[in-house]
Amino acid sequence: MSQFALPAEPALRADDRLISPFEFWPGWLFYAPVVLQWIWFGLRYGDLSLPTAANPSFELGGLCGESKGQILDLAEPTARAWIAPYTMLTAGEDDPDAVLAAQDLGWPLVVKPDIGCNGAGVRLVQDRAGLAAAIAAFPRGVRLMLQAFSPLPGEAGIFYIRHPDEAVGRVTSLTLKSSPVVVGDGRRDLRALILAHPRAGRVPHLYLPRLADRLAEVPHSGAVVPLVFTGNHCKGSVFHDGADAITPALSARVDAIAKAIPGFHFGRIDVRYASLAALQAGQDFTVIEVNGAGSEATHIWDPRCSLRHAYVSQFQHYAAAWHIAYTLRQRGFRPSGLTNLYRAWRRQVRLMASYPLND
Repeated sequence: MSQFALPAEPALRADDRLISPFEFWPGWLFYAPVVLQWIWFGLRYGDLSLPTAANPSFELGGLCGESKGQILDLAEPTARAWIAPYTMLTAGEDDPDAVLAAQDLGWPLVVKPDIGCNGAGVRLVQDRAGLAAAIAAFPRGVRLMLQAFSPLPGEAGIFYIRHPDEAVGRVTSLTLKSSPVVVGDGRRDLRALILAHPRAGRVPHLYLPRLADRLAEVPHSGAVVPLVFTGNHCKGSVFHDGADAITPALSARVDAIAKAIPGFHFGRIDVRYASLAALQAGQDFTVIEVNGAGSEATHIWDPRCSLRHAYVSQFQHYAAAWHIAYTLRQRGFRPSGLTNLYRAWRRQVRLMASYPLND
């Protein structure tokens, strides 16, 4: 695995949970109440696909199967100044050298599928050889985003909501992400260090396959080895509820960026940041992705979060998406329809099954 920067895990208190009681429940079980809420709202508003109108300029509102590049391409100058530079490429068809020559992004680069979620297939590459290998791991014809890697050490997910009748939007959730790390002692190999880690050792299936070619390595004493690059809890990152760090300055900055992405009312902005103080001041961060109606307020995956709070947050956030979409439908924006939504979901599932393991 390539070297990269992610904030290390914070020091644990004696009463801290290492893993949320519901963090690794099967998706069908955890999201069952959300699906019931969805059905109830669909019956109430007469359209089960209504949230696809919540962000009318996004494909399907960003609910499913949307293009990451298409969303970032919408950004006007105010927003674009905060977005990590990127370009697009089709695996097996476009010449990477020609694509990079058109926009010098520097090294390293983050390679991510244009359609996908939960960090599926995301790779960090250091040079042209690494880029060629990463592209070759995808099926021919898959659209990929090549994005300049931001060296800022922190990563966060910022949830934003603005009703069409509101002049100012608000940040409703802030999730601070960190990578589990192991520290070498010069004796044990990487497999043993992972199995002995207080959290990683409980969910080794998240790390061992990804690090299969390095498990026999013996890190030298004091060497810090991050276990995952992708900032997704289901891929092994650790999430922390940062609600206490939301400030008026951060909210104002995020609102300005969101308004400079036409048609964006509801979703999560993923960023890398220099320090928590800088993030609170609305400074020194880089946007790496903008997610629409299919995104969630990820602070619910903080191990300290109760199941009750998680569901209250889910219900409140998704209710906002329905209310926003209902208002926009009254103004002439049309939802996708259930058939189109199902087709997009099937396409996304098919694509994600073909992606390589993420870093």
